[in-house]
Amino acid sequence: MLLGDTIELRQAPRAEALAAARRPLQEVGRALGPGTRVTLVPGNHDHALLGPWLERRRSSHPPAAPAPPLGHQTSVDWRAGEPLERLAAWLAPAELEVFYPGCWLRDDVYALHGHYADRHTTVPMLERLGAGVTARMAGERPGGPGRAEDYEAALAPVYAWADALAQLGGPNLPGGAHSASAQAWSALAGPGGGRGLRRRALGVAFPVAVAALNRAGLGPLGADLSPAGLRRASLLAVGEVLLRLGITAPHVVFGHTHRAGPLPADDQTEWRTVTGTRLVNCGSWVLEPEFVGAEPRRSPYRAGFAIALADAPSTGSPAAPALRNLLDQEASPGVKQTA
Repeated sequence: MLLGDTIELRQAPRAEALAAARRPLQEVGRALGPGTRVTLVPGNHDHALLGPWLERRRSSHPPAAPAPPLGHQTSVDWRAGEPLERLAAWLAPAELEVFYPGCWLRDDVYALHGHYADRHTTVPMLERLGAGVTARMAGERPGGPGRAEDYEAALAPVYAWADALAQLGGPNLPGGAHSASAQAWSALAGPGGGRGLRRRALGVAFPVAVAALNRAGLGPLGADLSPAGLRRASLLAVGEVLLRLGITAPHVVFGHTHRAGPLPADDQTEWRTVTGTRLVNCGSWVLEPEFVGAEPRRSPYRAGFAIALADAPSTGSPAAPALRNLLDQEASPGVKQTA
């Protein structure tokens, strides 16, 4: 399973991004071979893959009879010439299936990328602010989002803006919105950030700016950018999404934040929602120097994490999703099913 942001569509024009993805996907397809299935769930950085399908849903249903709700799992189709058709061809002889906004891996395991959490996180990153502005200007249902469509309404305009920048080469946001947020975090709180007067000045100005954003109605936002603060904010935000969408699976797999977990040293209680769901984050396959710090081999942001999930046994309790790092020397070989 490829759980979102499989193709980086925000750092270059779409043709270049697809060209860069072709060989890796072909290698995945050849390694898996015929009779196997690749499940793709788009995220925010490859949300544009859904564009043609979303437009077909809108145009094929008149305003008086809107498209059926996205729900927890909706199958996504594609037509000849669309990006998903290329992905399916590259992954052959493996077969591609696409779901959105997430999918059920087992009766007790649900998976989603996790970008809807940007509507609730207290971290003042670009997508959180963009969603707040959209919700304030376009109006949001009383009580906030309660369906996948509500999250799309708040976040899709932000994705469209980022996609438009990428088609121009993204000169104002090198590396995309996530990279810009990472650079801002590094300057304010990261281990490789600036020192001296500049960093102290940023540290004073940042809480003032956050307070102004809260007064403008874009909050609630917080000024805690410590690693612990970022982790807690993301976990609480994902839990809020699950609560609002009515997802009560015992286990939920997500990505998006690039922070794998729970790891042995983590507080395991942080990784359980108020309804008792156990959260598991499959981490990142992108090397981000701003986050890995001075000990990259021990960082929860290091590349190579994946989640192994066994089929449910005919008797007994199924095993929980298992977090592994496939690039660590101690990683167990033979992982056949990953998210």
